[in-house]
Amino acid sequence: MSEVKTLPRPRAILFDWDNTLVDTWPCIGRATNMTLEAMGHQPWTEAEIRERVAGSLRDTFPQIYGDRWEQARDIFYKSFGDVHLEMLRTTAGAEDMLREIAGAGIYLGVVSNKTGRYLRAEANHLGWTGLFGRLIGAQDALRDKPAPDPIYLALEQSGHIAGPEVWYVGDAPIDVVCGQAAGCSTVFVGGSAPVTPIPDATVADCKAFAGLVRASL
Repeated sequence: MSEVKTLPRPRAILFDWDNTLVDTWPCIGRATNMTLEAMGHQPWTEAEIRERVAGSLRDTFPQIYGDRWEQARDIFYKSFGDVHLEMLRTTAGAEDMLREIAGAGIYLGVVSNKTGRYLRAEANHLGWTGLFGRLIGAQDALRDKPAPDPIYLALEQSGHIAGPEVWYVGDAPIDVVCGQAAGCSTVFVGGSAPVTPIPDATVADCKAFAGLVRASL
């Protein structure tokens, strides 16, 4: 699977984190359903979890739990924090891809809706922190994805400004919305169904994305 418009040579590439560079569905699913059940809700199926957790916690939990959302937040953080490092797995080809692109002198960053302290702990656990100029998670910027604020923050002090020569790469429609809001080129990784809004490029996986970058240089 590969659909590509003509993309400009990238000066900077920003990545989503969960399920773009790392596989965290098992841990997210576990913590989500533990929280739902503790709060008196029915657990969600895997498909429901994948559909409903793209937004940041501070944006989605008030919608799910109403005025009890802070109690649910604390349960989720405890459930997730206990196991997220031991359950962390990288997606296929992610590390090789990142090291190749970093070696080409392209600025790399992360823009995620995972809470910032967990994001940075995971990057450090994997030995990836030095690959990125900035790792921006939920609550680091004034607003979270799909607002463009985290992209602007990830580029601060990098010498780059948001625009077509900055690529934003992710696995969910919210990533395309965020990238487009900042005026960046957008690349969707994985999945077979049409994505709305339409990204500038679609690739199957990290290995295919590395090839896309290679062809642009």
